[in-house]
Amino acid sequence: MPSRTNRILEILTERTRVEVSALAEELGVSQVTMRKDLTELERRHLIRREHGYAVLRSTDNVEGRLAYHYEEKRAIARRAARLVHDGDTIMVESGSCCALLVAQLAAEGREVTVITNSAFIAASVRDDPTVKVVLIGGIYQKDSQVMVGPMVRACVEGFYVDQLFAGTDGFSARTGFTNSDQMRAQAVRDMAEHAERVVVLTESEKFSRRGTVPLALGEKDVCVITDSRVSDEARSDLERAGVELVCA
Repeated sequence: MPSRTNRILEILTERTRVEVSALAEELGVSQVTMRKDLTELERRHLIRREHGYAVLRSTDNVEGRLAYHYEEKRAIARRAARLVHDGDTIMVESGSCCALLVAQLAAEGREVTVITNSAFIAASVRDDPTVKVVLIGGIYQKDSQVMVGPMVRACVEGFYVDQLFAGTDGFSARTGFTNSDQMRAQAVRDMAEHAERVVVLTESEKFSRRGTVPLALGEKDVCVITDSRVSDEARSDLERAGVELVCA
């Protein structure tokens, strides 16, 4: 994805609705160029235009979330890929860092099997010869392109893996890792029951937020991989919670 359209999506993720002329000025391009970029983003159903403004369609759209803090997420994904070896079978949940992890494994030519509830991740490596995908069934959430619901639990019962890679919407000392969607949180819990270890992939910004639904990982061995800007307070909270911290 070109860096300018990444930046447009980052701005809209932060502000939701921005005047087209202001976007053009901020990014140092003409309004003609900006309109071309917005036309492409609108074609991909990421934004809509209304009365001189660009509006983000959904903060839950996985392609849009990928663009937000893209370089930080790529670094996290590259660090996470070091935990995976040829011949491994891993579970991967639907977070944007998780999608970049699978893309990284494909780029490195890893011979791995990925069990995932993300249709987006499955489609992203459909032409890759080395990554085998097992797509978990369930209720399809269209914006996030993820499968949720009781079928997820039924599908994972036949598996047990060393590592589940998962995203998060926030963290607090009181609740631990959280999600903003009840059904996706439940999917993570169901997958975590069939993994020896949970590796949470998230940018450090999430440690200043808290989702509404605790992931409730219990006594599970948990590691988090994040960027180097994680605060001292978050580091202390993670240490007290017994969570291993790795900075990319």
